Amino acid sequence: QVQLVESGGGLVQAGGPLRLSCPASARTLSYLNMGWFRQAPGKEREFVAAITWSGSTQYYADSVKGRFTISSDNGGNTVLLQMTDLKPEDTAVYYCNAAGTYGSNWAPGRYWGQGTQVTVSS
Repeated sequence: QVQLVESGGGLVQAGGPLRLSCPASARTLSYLNMGWFRQAPGKEREFVAAITWSGSTQYYADSVKGRFTISSDNGGNTVLLQMTDLKPEDTAVYYCNAAGTYGSNWAPGRYWGQGTQVTVSS
């Protein structure tokens, strides 16, 4: 059973940083691609960033390129999202996701965390 638990969300002023963390319960996540999605009120869930299981390739939504960095740690069992220069439009619930795949776009996998709220004040 794969379980994902996000942490690190909170309230931050515009321009500030936050770091989200998503440790996984299963060692098998070392061989799964990991990603972050977000959902703002009244909007659909959208892709933010992803990293391949080897850690060799990262993907980013255009809206966060240059500001967010995804990485993996702890032998690939923890995925991190370092967010800098946060903007009010980054306000959303952020979800960790595992087992996604890349085709023309990044498709989410079957495993989701419960989400963590990120609120950016102007």
